[in-house]
Amino acid sequence: MEEEMDVSQYLEIFLDETNEHLQNLNTQILELESDPENMDNINEIFRAAHSLKGMAGTMGYKRMQNLTHDMENVFSEVRNGNIKVKPEMIDVLFQCLDALEEYKNNIQETSDEGTNDNENLIKALNDILNDGKTETPAAKEEAPAAAAPTAEASTEGTEKWNDIAFDDSQIRVIREAMKQGKNVYGINVVVQETCILKAARAFLVFKAVEEKGEIIVSMPSAQDVEDEKFDKDFTLIVLSDYSLDEIIKAAESVSEIAQVTGGVLELEKTKNYHSEEETAEPVEEKKEVVAEVKAEPKKEEKKPAAAAKAPEKKPANKPVVNRTVRVDIEKLDSLMNLVSELIIAKNSLVSASSSDQGNNTAFNEQIEYLENVTTNLHESVMKVRMVPIESVVVKFPRMIRDLSKKLDKKMELYMTGEETELDRTVVDEIGDPLMHLLRNSADHGLESAEVRAQRGKPEQGSIFLDAYQDGNNVVIEVRDDGNGIDVEAVKNKAIERNLVTAEQAANMPEKDIINLLFLPGFSTSEKVTDVSGRGVGLDVVKSKIESLSGEVEVKSKWGEGSTWTIRLPLTLAIIQALMVVVGGEKYAISLGSIQTIEDISPKDIKLVENKEVINLRGTVIPLIRLTEVLDVESTRSPEDNLIVVIVKKGDKMAGLVIDELIGQQEIVIKSLGKYIKQCKFISGATILGDGEVALILDANALL
Repeated sequence: MEEEMDVSQYLEIFLDETNEHLQNLNTQILELESDPENMDNINEIFRAAHSLKGMAGTMGYKRMQNLTHDMENVFSEVRNGNIKVKPEMIDVLFQCLDALEEYKNNIQETSDEGTNDNENLIKALNDILNDGKTETPAAKEEAPAAAAPTAEASTEGTEKWNDIAFDDSQIRVIREAMKQGKNVYGINVVVQETCILKAARAFLVFKAVEEKGEIIVSMPSAQDVEDEKFDKDFTLIVLSDYSLDEIIKAAESVSEIAQVTGGVLELEKTKNYHSEEETAEPVEEKKEVVAEVKAEPKKEEKKPAAAAKAPEKKPANKPVVNRTVRVDIEKLDSLMNLVSELIIAKNSLVSASSSDQGNNTAFNEQIEYLENVTTNLHESVMKVRMVPIESVVVKFPRMIRDLSKKLDKKMELYMTGEETELDRTVVDEIGDPLMHLLRNSADHGLESAEVRAQRGKPEQGSIFLDAYQDGNNVVIEVRDDGNGIDVEAVKNKAIERNLVTAEQAANMPEKDIINLLFLPGFSTSEKVTDVSGRGVGLDVVKSKIESLSGEVEVKSKWGEGSTWTIRLPLTLAIIQALMVVVGGEKYAISLGSIQTIEDISPKDIKLVENKEVINLRGTVIPLIRLTEVLDVESTRSPEDNLIVVIVKKGDKMAGLVIDELIGQQEIVIKSLGKYIKQCKFISGATILGDGEVALILDANALL
């Protein structure tokens, strides 16, 4: 029982790592589809499949281990040049990834991988293996045989790497690496006798060492280590650009490791050593070796220039190891709440000091100091919570590829701004809306190849996903060069569904007609497919975005395409706000949406279509009297100049007429709860320094 509990403590790490590997595999296989000869991609896929196999084996998920093992076998043969990458192989690999995703979801929900053996996929992988099989036996047996020690291998002393009987291909790889100036080390790792999960510790050692170099041989074999078929130590042969001390430190950083020893490998001292002439192979064999050590394939070893450059290529494949710590999101939420309380306390002190006429200089200085500390602390916590949207959008190229095949349309997804950062809670929720918009563009937006040809467009449709920061907001655009929205079709559908009368539809502006698409159950599709037609997509998009205090709008031109724009706040917790008074009550307006504050004379107000507007430096801006919106009495005389807060949303502007200005303040947003949802223009509330509650006005909803 103790052992099971010990495994369970790795579950969270396992799920995080699996997510990363699966996403990496998706990306790499997509790239491999467009460039089947790319050896860097092939090596990366092999390593990711190997890591997944090791992790699944350590955790006891045998089905997952078997599937990844067969994937690894296929790529082992691809690496060796025995199998060529074909479109059929790519399809099978993507099906394997979907199956692994299913295993992962099951594990996440139940801690169990389920009962699906995916025999059809394992058979498909073995068929691929058998098609490319030469005289070499199955790749499964290759690793243990290659790294198997000789019968008398267990000698005294720590230099066990000299006891490995290398085969000819391994000797060639080591020589090639030495010629390129790489360090070749032997590392012996001894696990503590009290260690319960030896395989888990060994896996973590493998992972730590692989971040510093490439493991080419292990004794016992990697498979035996994963299956815990070793006593208390194992030996690794590592190619690296790092020093021996750094490699040893990486291995020692894993807990429950008793000892790590290492040294520079001297080939001539190893068993089974042959001179260079004896191990010479035909040219074709050499190509394989060069590929193994990630030098440029098909270059002859006479060219030292190419060899010298090879180490520089390594960082392109090995991700830079950042010094990061994984933190549970609940702990961050708790930290954020404490920061919120600190800011409220600071505001209380500010309020108390202002009522005390500000006589105590030392007191005021301390408040200023506290303000600096709380601001810096808030910024730091916010940075911790910010994550790139890449984690969400990285899965979309694969989705578009699958849709392209399903819909029989040629299409390509182009993405920019994946590094744009958003609050973690927003990023977690944004995936579904974006998926719906992209599927909408693929199915409804892009025309068939025939129609595109008639319109003089390229046969391949283009979908664009762009993200960028705009002030305190993040904007995400989904564009396509397809049909655009057929306003007449939308209008007719709305009349048919009794959403509007024919008279209303005739007088509706185009924008309002397009916005009907966001109504629940509204769809212009003639037939329901597994891609679309049920009328839930855009409804989900709108409700989800609005629940995140964001907004979505669409622009379209018939025959040229559509642009869907999502605007989201950077954070949902603490914001800089302008405090104002309307009708004797205090309100907050987010500083991010404010352009300027103007003093306007009543005689400068004009009427356009019976609505009040002002001409501000050549721009006509409509006025919104907040006293009317909030249904309160103004405290100002009609003859007085108006205080107008100019707010902007996208390319729309409006002037909010208020009674008094209080000033800028950092406020903590508190939800009004699920019972108060009627007021669209109130986005929440905040607690002021004197304990008073002020409502937060949503400028976006007012425009």
